Amino acid sequence: MSFLDITTPVGSKNPAGPASPARGGSTADPNSRRPITPGKVVLYVLMVVVVLMYLYPLLFLVSTALKSNNDFVTNPTGVVTHPKLGNFATAWQKGNFGSYVLNSVLYTFVAAGLGTAISLAVGFPVSRGYLKHTKIWNGLFAAMLFLPNTLVTVFQLALRLHLYDTRLGYILIMASGVGVGPLLVSGYVKSIPKELDEAAALDGISYLRYLFTFLPALLKPVLSTVFILQAIGVWNDIILATILLPDQSKSPVTLGLFAFKGTYTSEWSLLAAATLIVAAPLLVVYVFLQRFLVASVVGGAVKG
Repeated sequence: MSFLDITTPVGSKNPAGPASPARGGSTADPNSRRPITPGKVVLYVLMVVVVLMYLYPLLFLVSTALKSNNDFVTNPTGVVTHPKLGNFATAWQKGNFGSYVLNSVLYTFVAAGLGTAISLAVGFPVSRGYLKHTKIWNGLFAAMLFLPNTLVTVFQLALRLHLYDTRLGYILIMASGVGVGPLLVSGYVKSIPKELDEAAALDGISYLRYLFTFLPALLKPVLSTVFILQAIGVWNDIILATILLPDQSKSPVTLGLFAFKGTYTSEWSLLAAATLIVAAPLLVVYVFLQRFLVASVVGGAVKG
């Protein structure tokens, strides 16, 4: 007799009679709802507050972008009643985003790619213990997150290396800001069996070939996360771009926002529309790559 023959179908009577109640009381009804405790109420209230804190600035920005400048001055916090979609076209033309976007795409992809490669090259040997004093290295990775941005030093370095006002200099400086990348790579590598390294060595594969051709396929989630974080920093940069790129033909898209700020007044509606234009590409990229962010966090927590 098979297992299916001895199982009781759903809805049929049990020949052994009704099930006896559990000790200490009657059986719990699976359809009964759990009581709502004060702790749950407080938790849900806090969740709603956090969601509103994140959504309100975004909704306010969208509402402002759809208003005319006079409507914004008259009622800044009110909901838009007569949307003006033409603000986005006007902001695109006035901010000269058509030429700036190409610069930002170049800076973002090249600098984020170099930064991701640096994070992999540094984080992998530290995680595997191929370098001495791994604790010191991990401490340096963590300390890098709290170091201030030395603008004067960066400016002097670019000037003395003849990289000032050059695309190459800006890309190299932005790529060097790896941030949390080495820590993420180091944590995720621990979930990859070390036997793969030994097998690659026995097959005669060089270290650099293994590092940059075999490992990226295994580390795709964390490398995607590092790339996204690096790309966000490069795309949103406005301080270093202002200092290192005085030539407007080399300016990134963020410097186009200065076109809407005057000495005495600002075109707030067009500025809000321009801000949405600048932020839109990153939002689209995040929507398509957010699964890699979750996978990198889960994978990095497999082994500590």
